[in-house]
Amino acid sequence: MGLEHVPIGIGALFAGFGVLCVFLVVAGLPGTWILISAAVVIDFLDWLWLPPGSPLTFHPWTLVAAVLLGLVGELLEFLLSAAGARKFGASKGGMLGSVIGGVVGALLGTVLIWIPIVGTLIGAVLGTALGAILGETWNGRRSLRDSAKPAFGAVIGRVVGTLSKLPIALGVWIMLTVAAFR
Repeated sequence: MGLEHVPIGIGALFAGFGVLCVFLVVAGLPGTWILISAAVVIDFLDWLWLPPGSPLTFHPWTLVAAVLLGLVGELLEFLLSAAGARKFGASKGGMLGSVIGGVVGALLGTVLIWIPIVGTLIGAVLGTALGAILGETWNGRRSLRDSAKPAFGAVIGRVVGTLSKLPIALGVWIMLTVAAFR
């Protein structure tokens, strides 16, 4: 019994897993990074099923391109979150608070609100708003009431930033899935 069909099966499983990872991005979770990590693990384990001397499932340059795209997505998300806060009048403290609060909120929402995807989204939105409010009210810079508008802008920026990562995650999934079947 040969192992000639194993790479096709691995590619099919990877493609299906990748769809799940793209949906995780919508939830504010690091789906792109989970997908790239899975590709690295597959390359590391290729020796189990590929004949000696065969090329790896994912070319190293393909993985580098995936990482670079993932970094662009992260940068977009953070910049758009801060830009949303700034557009609505946030200070640097409010912008920084919105970014940190969004990350912490997403993590806490995932753990504390046990509704898949929804818990993460609720946590990210609440964390972004609370982070912006804390950043604005820290040391008496603004009143709680005056910090509401920048917090609203930060939430809009966070949602737009998360949605901007979706096409990037989709691109990484397509690139890696095509590479898995080459």
